[in-house]
Amino acid sequence: MNRFPQVFRVLRQAVLATLLLSLPAAAAPFAAYVMDARTGQPIYRQNADTRLHPASLTKMMTLYMAFSAIERGQVRLDSRFTISSKAANEPPSKLGLRAGQKIELRYLIRAAAIKSGNDAATALGEGLAGSEQAFTQQMTQMARALGMNNTQFRNAHGLTQEGHYSTAHDMSILGRHLFYDFPQYYNLFSRRTADAGIAQVTATNRRFLDDYPGADGIKTGYTRAAGFNLTASAQRGNKRLIATVFGGTSTAQRNQVMAELLDNSFPRIPDRVREVKPQRPRMLVQSTTRRAQVAASPAATQPEPQRMVLQASPPPSTRPAAQPSVAAVAAAAPSAVDLTEALRRAGATAPAPAAPGIALANSLRPRARPGAAAPASPAAIEEAIATAVASDAAPAASASLAAPVLAASNRPAPSPRRSASTAAVTEPRQVAAAPEPAAPQPQAAPGSLSLDSSNAPRPRSETVILAAMGEGDLGSPEALEVVRRPTDSGRNWGVSLGLTTSQAEADRLLLGLALQDGNLFGRASRQVANTNRGFEPRFGNLSKGHAELACERMHSRSRPCTVVGN
Repeated sequence: MNRFPQVFRVLRQAVLATLLLSLPAAAAPFAAYVMDARTGQPIYRQNADTRLHPASLTKMMTLYMAFSAIERGQVRLDSRFTISSKAANEPPSKLGLRAGQKIELRYLIRAAAIKSGNDAATALGEGLAGSEQAFTQQMTQMARALGMNNTQFRNAHGLTQEGHYSTAHDMSILGRHLFYDFPQYYNLFSRRTADAGIAQVTATNRRFLDDYPGADGIKTGYTRAAGFNLTASAQRGNKRLIATVFGGTSTAQRNQVMAELLDNSFPRIPDRVREVKPQRPRMLVQSTTRRAQVAASPAATQPEPQRMVLQASPPPSTRPAAQPSVAAVAAAAPSAVDLTEALRRAGATAPAPAAPGIALANSLRPRARPGAAAPASPAAIEEAIATAVASDAAPAASASLAAPVLAASNRPAPSPRRSASTAAVTEPRQVAAAPEPAAPQPQAAPGSLSLDSSNAPRPRSETVILAAMGEGDLGSPEALEVVRRPTDSGRNWGVSLGLTTSQAEADRLLLGLALQDGNLFGRASRQVANTNRGFEPRFGNLSKGHAELACERMHSRSRPCTVVGN
């Protein structure tokens, strides 16, 4: 008899729990957003920027991250992921993965996109980033890069968790990026069934795909806190809409609301409009660089970790000004005077020519070579020059210092150069403070070594002539062997990208791949061969290694590719 009250209490609690579970759940907040997919312009919005629970719409970002990793070459569709106990123990919906199991990436993607498997989503995050926490941080960073400013992720599957939220507007933005950024994978969202490796999975969105004409995606979601959510895309003729509904009360009611939103929005957009594709996000981790500073600053002299900074070197001390009397006499001396001999007699070092109009204010004089004779004093130099020019005619009008004179060069005579224009000599780029305006420059005397009176050298031929001629051998030209430098040595390989139905389609394919994979095809030549079976787009001028790497990357995108060459 004493056990009867205890049994009665247990039965009462069981009946109460059953009644509570049978009651309808409290309605989740409703939100909706509709946009023209071609332009991104909004058509309809209701609570579109209210932060709500996204449920399994979260997997849209999980899949976007997986597609991005494949495109970067981080992983391949046949990469095998090891399932952790955390992923295996995720609540339904799930694929049924076991801890320690290895499975290819392609099957995890299908399970997450079509069946909305929570275990597959967690396995994707852990396999791509090492841990789900690191992966969700990357997801949130990617959301900011896409313009999803009211979204934050805390898991890869979308089950209710504090701090995990998004909006109808943000999920529509994500759906549009999935459509435009990864068209090669978008067909996953319209499949009714698929092979997920360990099981055949059925789409959670098959009812809406079957019932609404033109629907071809994208993703459903449900939790008790979120309600029934759906991001959908549909096309009619040239028009395409992307819409999101949060907070449906059932699958049927959510699908009905979505159909009404699309039906009311299609007539409101033009049939033809200029397509504005969304901008692809930049890489998540961007290296920070800093430009070189003209003067040293704390930001330039204290580099931060993992940051490359071009530091400015301290300015050198000011060079002493040259003796004006020596420079003036050297500029006014006629070409017939042997200044080299005069300076040698005086024991002085020949002055180096200065570039016209450039003040060398920051160069230091070189130290004297050990054992060299000490330079003569300015007075001795002036006396030697005055003696050398005393017997000659009086100098002409004073010349400008802008005309450099190679007065004491011991180097061989330079090859002829083309005469430079006076304007190019008198208007140089200034490094230091601009000098005082100089007097007009006189014409250089014949035979002088001024830099503005030489002719340009003959261009060097690209032909190499190999000959074996002995002393006095004047053989005929037929004895010469002409060999040209190879232009593409080792780059005679290419890749064939299958067949297309038109020349224009082949050109678009080559151009798109060249823009997408500039590191592989930037230097490659683009060719289209017209065969009996169709048009064959090819990339040529590749090395064998680049051709094999290109085909490996194309195969990871399920695109046909064949290496051609020797």
